[in-house]
Amino acid sequence: MLRDFVGYGANPPHPQWPGYARIAVNFVLNVEEGSEPSIGDGDGYTESGLTEVTSSPVPRGMRDLGAESMFEFGARVGFWRLHRMFTELNIPLTAFVCPVALENNDAISAALRATDWDFCAHGLRWIEHYNLTEAEEKTQIAQAASRIESVLGRKAQGWYCRYAPSVHTRRLVVEHGGFEYDSDSYNDELPYWTDVGQQAHLVIPYSLTHNDTRFVRGAISTGHDFFDYLKESFDFLYAEGAEHPKMMSIGLHSRIVGHPGRASGVRRFLEYIASKERVWLARRCDIAAHWRQHFSPE
Repeated sequence: MLRDFVGYGANPPHPQWPGYARIAVNFVLNVEEGSEPSIGDGDGYTESGLTEVTSSPVPRGMRDLGAESMFEFGARVGFWRLHRMFTELNIPLTAFVCPVALENNDAISAALRATDWDFCAHGLRWIEHYNLTEAEEKTQIAQAASRIESVLGRKAQGWYCRYAPSVHTRRLVVEHGGFEYDSDSYNDELPYWTDVGQQAHLVIPYSLTHNDTRFVRGAISTGHDFFDYLKESFDFLYAEGAEHPKMMSIGLHSRIVGHPGRASGVRRFLEYIASKERVWLARRCDIAAHWRQHFSPE
């Protein structure tokens, strides 16, 4: 797997977004609560990552009921707050879904089925793909795809690992087939084609920069902070988009930004960009379809 430090370089292609848009904005909601490692599921420890727990006093190997309940908040409260917000404002959204989380929550699964959101497979569950054998990873990719379709009634059109991918992931995703793209990359602001074996494969880069994980990592603390940060990024890309339109991916987690003070920043940002012209609010499947239509692998 060769690294590419060049990309589009000084001359990125004009993406020709619909409506002559100066920016394509994609919101991602990670639906993973209930798929994280837990002692009850035989993992031997309680996951506390991306929660309010920065340093748990509970020894590894014992149940951390506090951390467990923070994941539960995301599914019980946070998801529904964000679901109401995006559906009321009619903002398209991409759901990064772990099928194990869906199977643990019939209500969320039913709500997702009733939306026009698109789905991207987020692994079978919260798992470290780089620690799997190639055979194990192949099996998990296949199970994730089939179980998402079984629960939601629609295929996951993309793939994104919960953690970093392994050196085999992209090839295994292509070999499995059925995925329009993967998002296991953070190296660009435009989609791009890459060769996987003898096959052209589309990558829709994701972002951990425009992401609510900044709350739990201490970079920001209030909804106003989040709004300001997203607005500054949007305004810069919007101005730049007069000549070089790009894509802005914004990642959300129900257990993080689903809290009221933080969710207020998301709503302010949604209302702000809705006031702008020539903004394409798109699902990731829409971006993938657009790129396939206008930019061939050659």
